[in-house]
Amino acid sequence: MFWLILVICLVVLAFSGVLLIGAPYLPTLRKQQKEALDLLSLKPGQLLIELGSGDGRILKEAARRGITAIGYEINPFLVIYSKISCWSVRKLVKTHWRNFWHVSISPADGIYTFLLDRYMPKLDKKIATETTKPLKFVSFSFELPGRKPVKKQNGLILYHFNMSNKKLPEKSLLTGTNQLT
Repeated sequence: MFWLILVICLVVLAFSGVLLIGAPYLPTLRKQQKEALDLLSLKPGQLLIELGSGDGRILKEAARRGITAIGYEINPFLVIYSKISCWSVRKLVKTHWRNFWHVSISPADGIYTFLLDRYMPKLDKKIATETTKPLKFVSFSFELPGRKPVKKQNGLILYHFNMSNKKLPEKSLLTGTNQLT
Protein backbone atom coordinates (compact mmCIF):
# COMPACT_ATOMS: atom_id res chain seq x y z
CA MET A 1 0.00 0.00 0.00
CA PHE A 2 2.86 2.37 0.86
CA TRP A 3 4.40 1.94 -2.63
CA LEU A 4 1.08 2.60 -4.35
CA ILE A 5 0.62 5.84 -2.40
CA LEU A 6 4.21 6.84 -3.13
CA VAL A 7 3.77 6.21 -6.87
CA ILE A 8 0.50 8.16 -6.92
CA CYS A 9 2.14 11.07 -5.09
CA LEU A 10 5.07 11.11 -7.55
CA VAL A 11 2.74 11.10 -10.56
CA VAL A 12 0.59 13.89 -9.09
CA LEU A 13 3.72 15.90 -8.27
CA ALA A 14 5.16 15.39 -11.77
CA PHE A 15 1.98 16.56 -13.48
CA SER A 16 1.00 19.39 -11.12
CA GLY A 17 4.42 20.62 -10.03
CA VAL A 18 5.05 22.10 -13.46
CA LEU A 19 2.51 24.82 -12.66
CA LEU A 20 5.22 26.43 -10.55
CA ILE A 21 7.46 27.02 -13.59
CA GLY A 22 5.32 26.74 -16.72
CA ALA A 23 2.01 25.14 -17.60
CA PRO A 24 0.07 21.93 -17.10
CA TYR A 25 0.30 19.13 -19.63
CA LEU A 26 -2.31 19.58 -22.32
CA PRO A 27 -1.75 17.59 -25.51
CA THR A 28 -1.72 19.65 -28.69
CA LEU A 29 -4.44 18.55 -31.09
CA ARG A 30 -3.36 17.28 -34.53
CA LYS A 31 -4.90 20.28 -36.32
CA GLN A 32 -3.08 22.70 -34.03
CA GLN A 33 0.20 20.84 -34.48
CA LYS A 34 0.01 21.33 -38.22
CA GLU A 35 -1.13 24.96 -37.92
CA ALA A 36 1.67 25.80 -35.46
CA LEU A 37 4.31 24.33 -37.75
CA ASP A 38 2.74 26.02 -40.77
CA LEU A 39 2.92 29.37 -38.94
CA LEU A 40 6.56 28.78 -38.06
CA SER A 41 7.24 27.85 -41.71
CA LEU A 42 10.59 26.25 -40.89
CA LYS A 43 12.46 24.45 -43.64
CA PRO A 44 14.06 21.00 -43.47
CA GLY A 45 17.32 21.23 -41.54
CA GLN A 46 16.23 24.21 -39.46
CA LEU A 47 15.91 23.87 -35.68
CA LEU A 48 12.69 23.96 -33.69
CA ILE A 49 12.87 24.14 -29.91
CA GLU A 50 9.74 23.27 -27.98
CA LEU A 51 9.60 24.62 -24.45
CA GLY A 52 7.52 22.20 -22.42
CA SER A 53 7.40 19.46 -25.06
CA GLY A 54 4.97 17.17 -23.23
CA ASP A 55 4.43 13.90 -25.08
CA GLY A 56 6.47 14.95 -28.13
CA ARG A 57 3.61 15.43 -30.62
CA ILE A 58 4.96 18.70 -32.04
CA LEU A 59 8.50 17.29 -32.16
CA LYS A 60 7.35 14.25 -34.10
CA GLU A 61 5.30 16.29 -36.57
CA ALA A 62 8.27 18.62 -37.10
CA ALA A 63 10.52 15.64 -37.84
CA ARG A 64 8.02 14.39 -40.42
CA ARG A 65 8.66 17.69 -42.21
CA GLY A 66 12.44 17.26 -42.01
CA ILE A 67 12.82 19.83 -39.24
CA THR A 68 15.33 19.09 -36.49
CA ALA A 69 13.54 19.37 -33.14
CA ILE A 70 14.62 19.61 -29.52
CA GLY A 71 12.12 19.40 -26.70
CA TYR A 72 12.60 20.38 -23.08
CA GLU A 73 10.20 18.87 -20.56
CA ILE A 74 10.32 18.83 -16.76
CA ASN A 75 7.89 15.95 -16.24
CA PRO A 76 9.99 12.75 -16.29
CA PHE A 77 7.01 10.56 -17.23
CA LEU A 78 6.32 12.69 -20.31
CA VAL A 79 10.02 12.67 -21.25
CA ILE A 80 10.03 8.87 -21.22
CA TYR A 81 6.79 8.74 -23.20
CA SER A 82 8.14 11.29 -25.70
CA LYS A 83 11.39 9.38 -26.21
CA ILE A 84 9.43 6.20 -26.92
CA SER A 85 6.91 7.99 -29.14
CA CYS A 86 9.63 9.74 -31.15
CA TRP A 87 11.89 6.69 -31.49
CA SER A 88 11.13 6.33 -35.21
CA VAL A 89 12.34 9.92 -35.83
CA ARG A 90 15.18 9.93 -33.28
CA LYS A 91 17.73 11.17 -35.83
CA LEU A 92 15.84 14.49 -35.97
CA VAL A 93 14.32 14.65 -32.47
CA LYS A 94 15.89 14.94 -29.04
CA THR A 95 13.90 15.23 -25.83
CA HIS A 96 15.62 16.43 -22.68
CA TRP A 97 14.47 16.21 -19.07
CA ARG A 98 15.33 19.78 -18.17
CA ASN A 99 13.87 23.01 -16.98
CA PHE A 100 13.91 25.15 -20.13
CA TRP A 101 14.54 28.30 -18.10
CA HIS A 102 18.09 26.98 -17.61
CA VAL A 103 18.99 26.07 -21.22
CA SER A 104 20.13 28.18 -24.13
CA ILE A 105 17.61 28.76 -26.90
CA SER A 106 20.06 30.69 -29.09
CA PRO A 107 20.47 27.99 -31.78
CA ALA A 108 16.70 27.93 -32.51
CA ASP A 109 15.19 29.05 -35.81
CA GLY A 110 11.74 28.63 -34.29
CA ILE A 111 10.22 28.10 -30.85
CA TYR A 112 6.85 26.68 -29.88
CA THR A 113 5.30 26.70 -26.41
CA PHE A 114 2.17 26.53 -24.35
CA LEU A 115 3.00 28.54 -21.28
CA LEU A 116 0.77 30.24 -18.72
CA ASP A 117 0.16 33.96 -19.05
CA ARG A 118 2.12 34.89 -15.92
CA TYR A 119 5.34 33.46 -17.40
CA MET A 120 5.13 35.15 -20.80
CA PRO A 121 7.01 38.35 -19.78
CA LYS A 122 9.89 36.22 -18.45
CA LEU A 123 9.92 34.18 -21.67
CA ASP A 124 9.90 37.36 -23.78
CA LYS A 125 12.97 38.57 -21.89
CA LYS A 126 14.69 35.18 -22.33
CA ILE A 127 14.08 35.14 -26.08
CA ALA A 128 15.05 38.78 -26.53
CA THR A 129 18.33 38.38 -24.66
CA GLU A 130 19.39 34.98 -26.01
CA THR A 131 18.57 35.17 -29.70
CA THR A 132 21.36 36.17 -32.04
CA LYS A 133 19.53 35.66 -35.32
CA PRO A 134 15.98 36.10 -36.63
CA LEU A 135 13.58 33.79 -34.81
CA LYS A 136 9.94 32.78 -35.25
CA PHE A 137 7.96 32.11 -32.09
CA VAL A 138 4.51 30.53 -31.76
CA SER A 139 2.62 30.51 -28.50
CA PHE A 140 -0.55 28.57 -27.90
CA SER A 141 -3.19 30.76 -26.21
CA PHE A 142 -1.06 33.33 -24.41
CA GLU A 143 0.43 36.53 -25.80
CA LEU A 144 3.74 38.22 -25.15
CA PRO A 145 2.87 41.53 -23.45
CA GLY A 146 4.11 44.58 -25.30
CA ARG A 147 4.78 42.72 -28.57
CA LYS A 148 2.63 42.90 -31.64
CA PRO A 149 1.80 39.47 -33.08
CA VAL A 150 2.51 38.88 -36.76
CA LYS A 151 -0.53 36.59 -36.99
CA LYS A 152 -3.20 34.97 -34.84
CA GLN A 153 -4.86 31.76 -35.96
CA ASN A 154 -7.11 29.40 -33.97
CA GLY A 155 -5.50 30.18 -30.61
CA LEU A 156 -1.96 30.19 -32.02
CA ILE A 157 0.01 33.44 -31.92
CA LEU A 158 3.03 34.07 -34.16
CA TYR A 159 5.80 36.53 -33.36
CA HIS A 160 8.99 37.38 -35.21
CA PHE A 161 12.10 38.29 -33.27
CA ASN A 162 14.81 39.92 -35.32
CA MET A 163 17.63 42.28 -34.68
CA SER A 164 15.51 45.36 -35.48
CA ASN A 165 12.85 44.62 -32.83
CA LYS A 166 15.12 43.10 -30.21
CA LYS A 167 14.87 44.76 -26.84
CA LEU A 168 18.43 45.80 -26.03
CA PRO A 169 19.77 46.40 -22.54
CA GLU A 170 19.74 50.02 -21.39
CA LYS A 171 21.94 51.56 -18.73
CA SER A 172 20.06 52.02 -15.50
CA LEU A 173 20.15 55.61 -14.34
CA LEU A 174 20.21 54.41 -10.74
CA THR A 175 22.86 51.71 -10.83
CA GLY A 176 24.78 52.29 -14.06
CA THR A 177 24.34 48.61 -14.94
CA ASN A 178 22.70 47.09 -17.99
CA GLN A 179 19.06 46.17 -17.58
CA LEU A 180 16.40 45.00 -19.99
CA THR A 181 13.63 47.43 -20.78
